[in-house]
Amino acid sequence: MKRIINEMKLRLPSRSENEGVARSAVSAFVAELNPTVEELGDLRLAVSEAVTNCVVHAYRDREEGAPAFIYISARIYDNKEVSVEISDNGCGIENVELARSPRYTTGEYGERCGMGFLIMENLCDLVTVKSRVGRGTTVLLRKYLSHGRCDE
Repeated sequence: MKRIINEMKLRLPSRSENEGVARSAVSAFVAELNPTVEELGDLRLAVSEAVTNCVVHAYRDREEGAPAFIYISARIYDNKEVSVEISDNGCGIENVELARSPRYTTGEYGERCGMGFLIMENLCDLVTVKSRVGRGTTVLLRKYLSHGRCDE
C-alpha cells in the first residue's frame, strides 16, 4: 500500500495573479523528488490549467464581494506518485463529460479555447473531475515520476 511521505495545503483568493503562485508552490513542493524538467513542466502547466479554470469559470456568477477561494493540496507518495487536488466552492459544472470534451467552454465564443481538461489529461497520468452544481468542483491530478528519491 502506498504511503504519504509529504503533503501541503494552500488556500488562495481566486485571482488570476495567483495562478503563478499556485504553480510555483507546487513546483517547489515537488522539487524534493528531483523530477525531470519535463515532469516538472507537465505538473506546472496542469496546475496552471486547473487554477485558471477556477479563476475564469468557478466564481463567474458570484455576488460582488462574496468570498472566492481556490484550495490546493498536494501529496507525495512513497511510490513516486504526486497528487495535486485543486478545488473551489463555485458554481460547479453541470455536465462534467461535456466540459471535458475538446473546445467546450462556458466563455464567449473565441474568448476561450476549451482545451483545459484535454491539456491536463495529456500532461498527467490520471485526471479526475468531481463537481456539484452550486457547490463547486474538484480536479485531482496524478503524476508518476520516472525517478527521484522517495525515502524520508
